[in-house]
Formats: sequence, structure tokens, C-alpha cells
Amino acid sequence: MSLHDFSGLLQAARTQAEPQRLLLVFASAELPADATAEERLRFERGEGGALAPALCVDKSPDEIRDFAALAEESLLTGIDWDILFVAAMSGRGGHPPSSDEAAQPLQLMVEAIKGGRIGEFLAVDRHGELVQLERQ
Repeated sequence: MSLHDFSGLLQAARTQAEPQRLLLVFASAELPADATAEERLRFERGEGGALAPALCVDKSPDEIRDFAALAEESLLTGIDWDILFVAAMSGRGGHPPSSDEAAQPLQLMVEAIKGGRIGEFLAVDRHGELVQLERQ
């Protein structure tokens, strides 16, 4: 199955053999303090910078109506974000993972993103489209 947007991701999560729990980390682009003049110019053009986790939550696919509702819910926190990273956990025996079971994997996901290890997660832009991020 080829995914192109968050809607496709939700649909895929809802149709898995075992119930899923989605791990969601909203990240903000920021410029490191030691950035060069060239890096600063690129950042001002919307390129480069570092992605820092700003907000994280776990939800079952059924708790998310669609991307617009999720994005609107994120606005209520007052925390700005640029990229949403998504991973999924599978349940067992027809039972979905609980929020308690998701806590440690979600924290590990946050730490991986802080360390720049983002290749194992899906990345979604503010429009709900899947994006491929390149290391600079």
C-alpha cells in the first residue's frame, strides 16, 4: 500500500488485523544558536534548521476524525509546529495498546527525533501531506 497523506495513513491504521495506537510527535523547526550566516539565510527561506519535538500524544485511529480535526486540536495547545511525525503500535489478541503501554515508545520516539533519527517515522506537513525530509 502506498501512502500519500494522513487520510491514507488513518485508513491503513483502521484496517490492520490488530488494533493500532498512533504515536504523534509535533515538531517545530528551529535554528541552532551556532548556525552560520548561510544556514540562517536558508532557514529564513524555509529550508534547513533542526526539528525539535514540541508536543506529543498517542491516540487510537478512531479518536482522530481526520487531519483537519487533529490540526485544529493542536492549535488549542497554543504550541506552533511545522512537521508531524507518526509511528504506530499494534495491539495483540484484538486489543489495542493502551496509553500506558504507549508512554515509553512515545518517549523513545521523542528522543530519536531530538537526535535526528527520523527515518523510521512518517513525516506529515501542516497540510496533511506525507513528506520526505532530507538531512542537510
